[in-house]
Amino acid sequence: MLLQRNKLGSVRPPKRCRSDMDNISTSDIVIINGNSHPDLANSVAERMGLKNGGCSVFHKSNRETIVEISDSVRGKDIYIIQTGTKDANNNIMELLIMAYACKTSSARSIVGVIPYLPYSKQCKMRKRGCIVSKLLAKMMCTSGLTHIITMDLHQKEIQGFFDIPVDNLRASPFLLQYIQESIPDYRNSVIVARNPGVAKKANSYAERLRLGLAVIHGEQKEAESDEVDGRYSPPPTSSSRQRTTSVSVGVPEHPVKVKPPLTIVGDVNGRIAIMVDDLIDDVQAFVAAAEMLKDNGACKIYVLATHGLLSSDAPRLLEESVIDEIVVTNTIPHEVQKLQCNKIKTIDISILIAEAIRRIHNKESMSYLFRNVTLED
Repeated sequence: MLLQRNKLGSVRPPKRCRSDMDNISTSDIVIINGNSHPDLANSVAERMGLKNGGCSVFHKSNRETIVEISDSVRGKDIYIIQTGTKDANNNIMELLIMAYACKTSSARSIVGVIPYLPYSKQCKMRKRGCIVSKLLAKMMCTSGLTHIITMDLHQKEIQGFFDIPVDNLRASPFLLQYIQESIPDYRNSVIVARNPGVAKKANSYAERLRLGLAVIHGEQKEAESDEVDGRYSPPPTSSSRQRTTSVSVGVPEHPVKVKPPLTIVGDVNGRIAIMVDDLIDDVQAFVAAAEMLKDNGACKIYVLATHGLLSSDAPRLLEESVIDEIVVTNTIPHEVQKLQCNKIKTIDISILIAEAIRRIHNKESMSYLFRNVTLED
């Protein structure tokens, strides 16, 4: 399958994949969306030969969310396309209210299509906080969703938080294809993990492309395991010590971690460095890693990720950095950021979402989307 490049520099696969979208019965399927990513919803509906259902989502003056569904959804299969953006809390409330509106209107099934799941990075206990991903999963199940379609979760174990089926699609076939077809002399590349936590994903890319692997580790790494998880209590005061019975066997002190200086494990001299990750949000770590790769002789530096959130002043930092190109998919809208940074390229994954919806609606196996490296015509 050949990728097609449009005038804006976005990379789009062909409009049809192997399975015939015309097999869909349009009488019992409705696609609606919130305000998070209407362009993606329209693209998915267009690929499936459907029109977007009549759903209006707006906010009152007091910021309450109002949902009005103009078309009948009774006895139909509803697919709600709503991704996570910088306005994550509103995105979530819009999704929950749309799902509950469909539930109370007697929809047969309600599938949430959430390309980027908000709060997916808060999937572990931190200090005296909570696992927010678990809370969000419970809210989605209670609202009436019967199925979830998402893409490249931060941790695959998040699927276990849901009491309903979850299909975690992969964007790696599109990113791998971009490397093979759009990076000149990609055989002279090395896949780079900007910290050891990304090494597993980077190794998967390296094995599929039969390329070398490099890992950056050291004092700038912020490992999730280094953070206090709430199981450590504050030291007792002098008064509490007097009331506490002494124990003959003491508890050994936890040794303090001393991180080594920032180091690259692997050879990048004279090579094209390709950093891979699931999310690009705050880009300071990527910029610092790119500078180190450049100092160690990398001739070109690419950054590839599924989700391009690009918060705050990320476009400016990327534009001023030594990174040559940033490639993300359109799971999150980032057209404004592309106007601020010419290095950002977009890969359209609407064909994958459309095929997933078609297979679920027709009760076909989803394993094809995970087994095949590329989607063919």
